[in-house]
Amino acid sequence: MSPSHPPPHRRGIYILPNLFTTAALFSGFYAIVQAMNQRFEVAAIAIFVAMVFDGLDGRIARLTHTQSEFGAEYDSLSDMVCFGAAPSLVVYEWALRGMNQLGWIAAFIYCAGAALRLARFNTNIEIVDKRYFQGLPSPAAAALIAGLVWIMIDNGVSGESVSVPACFLTIFAGVSMVSNVLFWSGKSINLRKSVPFIVILALVLAFALVSFYPPGVLFVLFIGYALSGYVAHALRWWRQYQARISRSPAATPPGPESVLPPGRDDD
Repeated sequence: MSPSHPPPHRRGIYILPNLFTTAALFSGFYAIVQAMNQRFEVAAIAIFVAMVFDGLDGRIARLTHTQSEFGAEYDSLSDMVCFGAAPSLVVYEWALRGMNQLGWIAAFIYCAGAALRLARFNTNIEIVDKRYFQGLPSPAAAALIAGLVWIMIDNGVSGESVSVPACFLTIFAGVSMVSNVLFWSGKSINLRKSVPFIVILALVLAFALVSFYPPGVLFVLFIGYALSGYVAHALRWWRQYQARISRSPAATPPGPESVLPPGRDDD
């Protein structure tokens, strides 16, 4: 008789973090369905809801020590639907359809940028500085598209009348996701560390502003975040340029030994 072998170890799946990932995936799918039904405002709101669930699943997994490779892969696939396919379809159906080839090319650039951004993030996750994202995060890029759709519809502006700005913003978001520009990640914030009272007051004011006019405030916040990476990149380049200039020989004033007395030729 052959010796009996122990039954193979079965890997379990943690329910709690993956439940939030599933909720984010449902929100992204719901946004696609609503865009197909021409309910673009609902679709834009669904993308923001997906952002909330996407931000919670990872934090809950870390707090409850339920991280897993399955959860990481599932989260990436959910992000591709919520922040790649859904925003590109929403903006195409809302504003870019009438632009013919340019419209669907712009939507594809965004969708491909999201896929490449997620693939690069997964392969570089162990070697990049945790304080920064390399390229615009896909949720922030999706917020640019969803925010534009939401605020325009809320003010009675049709997608056809802003097709050119929508096309530009879609391409900008797609290219920014695959750029090498660094964006602050917020992961350096320690939630267990005490903060001054003014920080709590600022958070309360931020929530009050968002609740006062959600589409406008959210759109402005994410536009500011998208531009902040380029501003910081330009400042870093300028400081490096100034440092190179200061170290170059041409910028160094000649010493006393290099100055020849009047009327004397150098041998």
